[in-house]
Amino acid sequence: MIEGMHNNVQIIPIPAFKDNYIWLIHNGQQAVAIDPGDATVVMQTLKQLQLSLNGILITHHHQDHTAGVADLLIAYPSIAVHAPKLEAYPFTHTSVSEADTVKLDFFDLSFSVMLLPGHTLGHVAYLSNPRHCEQLLFCGDTLFGAGCGRLFEGSPAQMHHSLQRLANLAPSTKVYCSHEYTLRNIEFAMSLEPTNIALHERKLATQRLRDTGLPSLPSSIALELATNPFLRCDSLGIQAASGLKSSDQVAVFSRVRELRNSY
Repeated sequence: MIEGMHNNVQIIPIPAFKDNYIWLIHNGQQAVAIDPGDATVVMQTLKQLQLSLNGILITHHHQDHTAGVADLLIAYPSIAVHAPKLEAYPFTHTSVSEADTVKLDFFDLSFSVMLLPGHTLGHVAYLSNPRHCEQLLFCGDTLFGAGCGRLFEGSPAQMHHSLQRLANLAPSTKVYCSHEYTLRNIEFAMSLEPTNIALHERKLATQRLRDTGLPSLPSSIALELATNPFLRCDSLGIQAASGLKSSDQVAVFSRVRELRNSY
């Protein structure tokens, strides 16, 4: 259960494909799926928990985040689907962009939409209303545990700006990423900051979770600020490890992203 919320709201990960997570928000009766790339695993979970699907939130257009929507709409034709305004989708949906609000009245929850170009140009994230004691961030493929998404469409400057927006959220904000990349990302981060104690501690904690079959997520903004090299481009250590004789954070970010691509 999420502390401070009503109706016993819970958030669970549904593993899909090799390393995706489809996040399911539910209250024991109704559920909302975030980025359902696989309808089969969502339907299995709904049946197992005796839930009815009430809505879908989409962060971006990639198939591993959207391929299950059509089949879910066949099973639940009246549900609302929210998806980014700046991207095209083959299914009926409500377009959302910066500063729009998505209300989930049956959960006593509402989300502000953040436009975060970089991974794709129209990528959005959903940030819960701050009146609850902890904020929830469903960030798709923009921010990962100790990492960030590849730049398939956007520029380094766009992605860096998007990540800085997330870095400025409340440190307690819970971060629900869409992939289980954390251990590999930590290994890369340690190659840049081998003396970062927080990274060593995170690696041990993450390994314990994964060894018992548990997800490494959600993370938090505070943890990412301490361990994620893509949020630490102002660090002298990261700047030195980038090989650039520059303190320009966008240039450092771009170089670190290149290094991660080939790691």
